[in-house]
Parts: sequence; C-alpha cells; structure tokens
Amino acid sequence: MSEKSTLPNAKEIRELALKYALQNAVLHDGRAELKAVISKVIAEKPEIRRIIREIIPLIREVIDKVNSLSINEQRRILQEKYPELMVKKAIKEEKKLPPLPNVEKYGKVVTRFAPNPDFVLHLGNARPAVLSHEYARMYGGKFILRFDDTDPKVKKPMPEAYELIKEDLKWLGIKWDEEYIQSKRLELFYLYAKELIKLGGAYVDTCSANEFRWYRDSMKPCPHRGQSVEENLELWDKMLEGYFGEGEAVLRVKTDLKHPDPSVRDWVAFRIVDTSKNPHPIVGSRYIVWPTYNFASAIDDHVLGVTHILRAKEHTTNTVKQKFLYNYFGWEYPETIHFGRLKLKGFILSKSLIKSKIERGEFEGVDDPRLGTLAALRRRGFTAEAIKALMIDVGVKTSEAIISMENLAAINRKIVDPKSPRILFVEKPVKVIVEGVENYETTIPFHPDNKELGFRKIVLKGEKGKVKVYISLRDSKDLKPGSFLRLLELFNIEILDVNEKYVLAKFAGTSLSEARRRRAPIIQWVPAHENVSVIVKKPVGNELVLIEGLAEKAIEKFRENTILQFYRFGFVRIDRIDNGKYIVYFAHE
Repeated sequence: MSEKSTLPNAKEIRELALKYALQNAVLHDGRAELKAVISKVIAEKPEIRRIIREIIPLIREVIDKVNSLSINEQRRILQEKYPELMVKKAIKEEKKLPPLPNVEKYGKVVTRFAPNPDFVLHLGNARPAVLSHEYARMYGGKFILRFDDTDPKVKKPMPEAYELIKEDLKWLGIKWDEEYIQSKRLELFYLYAKELIKLGGAYVDTCSANEFRWYRDSMKPCPHRGQSVEENLELWDKMLEGYFGEGEAVLRVKTDLKHPDPSVRDWVAFRIVDTSKNPHPIVGSRYIVWPTYNFASAIDDHVLGVTHILRAKEHTTNTVKQKFLYNYFGWEYPETIHFGRLKLKGFILSKSLIKSKIERGEFEGVDDPRLGTLAALRRRGFTAEAIKALMIDVGVKTSEAIISMENLAAINRKIVDPKSPRILFVEKPVKVIVEGVENYETTIPFHPDNKELGFRKIVLKGEKGKVKVYISLRDSKDLKPGSFLRLLELFNIEILDVNEKYVLAKFAGTSLSEARRRRAPIIQWVPAHENVSVIVKKPVGNELVLIEGLAEKAIEKFRENTILQFYRFGFVRIDRIDNGKYIVYFAHE
C-alpha cells in the first residue's frame, strides 16, 4: 500500500474536524477556532500534516457549519456523538479588583469620575467610570460625578451632553453621591488663584506665546516671572476686569524651569477666552477668565475630598503638574492609580470624526451602530452588565490592554443567550413549495433551556396537498434535486426542483434521527402565509448594511428594546416598529 493511500479520505477528515470543532465551540462559548481544531486533528492523525494546506478549506467549512449552530445544539450533538469529549469547564471565579493603596489613611474612600461634556461617553470612558464607582462601593465610600467643562472654546461643551452622560452612567448602573459642574464654580477657582499668587506660586505673563516658548525651551525665566506679589495681584484683577483680550495674558504656575518635560515648565493655570464669540452653554458670556483642566481639577479634587484618583497613564504628566499646586498650598496629593492604555479595536471613537460625519448626515447620530459610544452599544443590544464585566476584567493593570468587538460580544453572549427568545428569520427570502403535506402544526419553545419564555404554535396552512415556506437565499444556493434537509423544528424535505422563482420539494418525514443519520443541514424558515417584514441594521466595518427579511409572526409578541436571537443569524435588539415593519439592530452572532 502506497503512503498516499494511508492518508485519511475527505469523509474521515470531515468527521475529525466535526468532532474537534464541536468540542472547541462548547469550550469557548459557541465559537470554534480554526487553529485549535487543526492542532487537534493533526494530533490524532499526524500523517496529514504534510497536506494540511490542502485540507484547511475542508476544516474551515466544517467549523463554519458548527459555528452556525446554537451552543445548545453544539452541546447536544457533542454529547450524542462524542460523549468522551464532554469536559466540564472550570468554574471561573468572579473577577475582583485589587485593593486600593493606603486606604487606612483616610476616614472614607472618595473617588470621582470627571468627564468633559464635549461629547457622549464611549467604551474607553467606561473604564474610569466603572472602576471609580466600583471602588467607592467596595469600600463603602463616596462617588462623585464632576463635569470638567472649563474650556468654552477648544473643547466646547455640548449642551445636551450633560444629560446624555448621566443617562449613560445610569444605564451602566452607576449612581453618584454628589454632582458638580465646574463652570458654576469659577468664583471658587478665582479665590484659590489669588491665594496661589499671594503664596508666590503664580504670576501673570503677558508674553506672546512664541516669546514664552523660547524662554521655556531655553530653560530660562520669562521677564514676568520675577514680578512682585503686588504686581501680580494687580494684573490678575485686570485680567478679571477684562483689561486684556484673548491671548494677551495668562496666569502661570511657577514650577521647575529645568524639568525634563517642557510642558511642565510654568504651565498655564488660567487663560482669557472671548466668550462673546464662544459663549459657554451653562454660564454664557459671564466669565472671560477660565481655568485650565489641571488647575480646576487639582483644586476640586482637594476641595471635594477625593482620596483616590483612577486615570489612564496619559495623565501622568498632569499628576506631575498638579503636585506643584499641592506643594504650594501644603496639601497632600490624593492616591493616584495610573492604568495602562486601553486600545479599542473595531470601534469608531474619534469625537471630531463622529461629529463631522453626523453633521454631514453620514452617521445617524451619537447612537449610530457603527460607533463605539455607549449609546450605540446600548442601541445594538449590548448590556450594561457586559461592559461592566469587561472593564472590571481589564482592571487597573499598568500594561496596555486591547479590547475588540469579539471580546465584548463573547461576554455579552453569555449574558443574553440564556434569556433571549429565539425567533425564526430568513434574509432575502426564497419560496419553497413542499408537496405531500397539508395543514401541518408544530410547537416550538422560545428557548431550548429557558422554559419560562414559553412557546408558540405555528400552523402551516396548505391547499391541494402543498404548503409554502420561505428560506434564506444563502440556504438555497447549494440546493439541487435530491438534496435532503430538515426545516428547523418542523420536518424533513427532499428537493425536487430549483428554479429562478421557487424551490420545489416533497415532504420526507418528521424523523429528527433520520435527518441526523443523513447529516442533513438544518435550516430556518418562516411560513409563507403569515410572517412579518424585518429590516436589520448591521454595521460591517465603516458601512451600515441594511438586510431585509421576514420573521415568523411570533415576533409580534415582543416590543421595542427586546433582545432576540434570530436562529443562525445572531442577536438583535428591536429598535422600533414602523407600520408593522420591525427595525432591529444587529448586536453580534
């Protein structure tokens, strides 16, 4: 016997691929991975290693079919065909956050989340919000929501963002004990600015930006740094009175002129903004002297009693800058936890890009399903529990963390799968006429395991010994006379003819075991005489694809905001019902 003849044939390879694809899928939330399956197949049949390139398409085809099944169906087939591979997954302990440093120093832990309301929250913002809230609750402390909105020009606040941010936080289950808006606290900041001047820690600089940059980069003091306290107080009053125009004067904090980071050297604490041209959405044009982020944030953290600040590593320089203020005032700086950068793959997060595309009508709004905003994820059917779990899992580690849509989908799937009703849905419907059956009735549970969701009865009304159903175009493409398949939870059919207008089939019994024995494809369907029009809005890269199809009549039992699973299609959220047509948003498979 030649070496070639000892290699397994296509049937054997399919069987091996099926066995290990089912095992891998059951172990990994319903999604088998190609590399893992190939490794298992090679381990059992090492001789196929040299032809692996040729058989990868075959294995991938099997994996795609396995992944198209629900996890319950995968588990059932694995138990039935390969019970020896049914390995119980280890129970994963709930992820807990590490303890905060130096908690014993403080009577009460106080954390804060301080968004700039220049846009709604996105997935990246959820990390400091969730972590700060979780730590406050972990220690029975206080959680503060503070809007850092002291830039009415460059990062101009959106009037609607204040409420939208609060809606996002409430949806996440985040409750704050106190709320502050910095633009309403300018008089307080002015008092501390005056006190800082008196302490010799700040001066009014009337150099041009270019002039100061030269001094800074040369590590030399600008001419105004040596002004007396009295001179600076007088100039400060002039700033407040409107004596100077925009860009003509700033208040600087005296720092280390030799500091290796040029941005730290005598950083700007207050600048003048012409609010007659750039009015603030909260206080209008009442003020022209505005604190920078670092001044307002540092003062408020002290005044509000914040004990622990959780923020990303890119704020490390801000921490350095703010500590100069604390040293002048003789305050102790809060405990600061700088976590690593969060890299988000597959999400559109750029505020400027989103705003411009919304203005041009290219995005539906801040909740367009292509975006990574919390509003968009909520609209698609992602749950607050999934986002919170993901952020706690990422935690406060200092190394870079990468989050992809697949990561979030895997967590969300675990949450919604046990409680989402299953609905029959076909995209691009193709009519199938089945001969040899009439007035057939079937009862289907809305969930194979969750009996509390109930069931529905579907009656196929036929005439002259024929019934009509619709199947998806993708399921009809490979059909040919003699093909044997099973309509999900219904009966078996054999294809007689396929033409441009319809598929003709004949009733081939009700035996599920016969379908399994013949390895018949199991496909979804909807009755031709009773169905509901559906439009699925599905983000695919930067595009929003509209998929038209039909769902079974039972979808009408569910109202807006319900998360459903369309068989072999994925999880969707009902967004609205427009003249009987269901508009749903695709979440994930």
